[in-house]
Amino acid sequence: MIIDSQTNFVFIADTLSSKYPEFAKELIPKLERAKIPFGILPNTKDAWAVDFMPVQVSESKFVRFSYRPDYLISTKTWSKTISDVDLICDSIGVQTVKSDIIIDGGNISKWSDRLLMTTKVFTENKSIPELELIEQLKNLLEINDIFFVPVEKGDWLGHVDGMARFIAKDTVLINDFAKEEQKSYIDFLAALHNSGLKWKTFPYNPYDNEDYNDASGLYLNYLELENHLILPIFGKESDEAAIEKSKEIFPSKEVITVTGSEPARQNGIVNCLTWNIKK
Repeated sequence: MIIDSQTNFVFIADTLSSKYPEFAKELIPKLERAKIPFGILPNTKDAWAVDFMPVQVSESKFVRFSYRPDYLISTKTWSKTISDVDLICDSIGVQTVKSDIIIDGGNISKWSDRLLMTTKVFTENKSIPELELIEQLKNLLEINDIFFVPVEKGDWLGHVDGMARFIAKDTVLINDFAKEEQKSYIDFLAALHNSGLKWKTFPYNPYDNEDYNDASGLYLNYLELENHLILPIFGKESDEAAIEKSKEIFPSKEVITVTGSEPARQNGIVNCLTWNIKK
């Protein structure tokens, strides 16, 4: 698969500026100043681009999964925010391989020959036997391994991009849970260990947020490109530590910060609001 560190083009939804105007007003000029090529996804009904757009397997192969997450189809109001992905892809000239498997892009952390997901993929595809589902995913994405971690307690999205991100074939970056009770994350670490994965910690500071669904302090939801790392910051004391850690882990990339507080209040930040591909 194409991994984030190989990508050189960013798409954002045409609804981003209306949904999160402060964020868009800061992000777009920073993309322009850094000379990062970007485009606009037309005809979107919501701004969470990574969730509904296809997964890039090669420069010419994109797999379009079914975007019908349980947290949206449960009500008519939220169902109306589901974009027509086929229409969007046709509009930007992207041909896709279509699958009825239900997956959000936010539940995919990828390396070239492997994938990390939460177990949400099984609960949303109950009609497919688990082993058959795994084989279908391996064939569609042309990979050898898929590793699974439990859904984080209280996370109704079931996404992995706020829990772990690949930074090497055998290593993921995870939140620093030093302030958490061990029982809250030990099953997660055990799942990583049993998958043969190592991990490094990244700053994590949601502790002064007033709302449980506020993702402020979740620095792990960055956007990684070939030559850049776009890091969310939140006006917290921990911002500087996140910037320094980013420079340490990604020494060859230019680190660009963008204030993520506005979208974070609705549980998503930079990776959620972008779709990065290799052109």
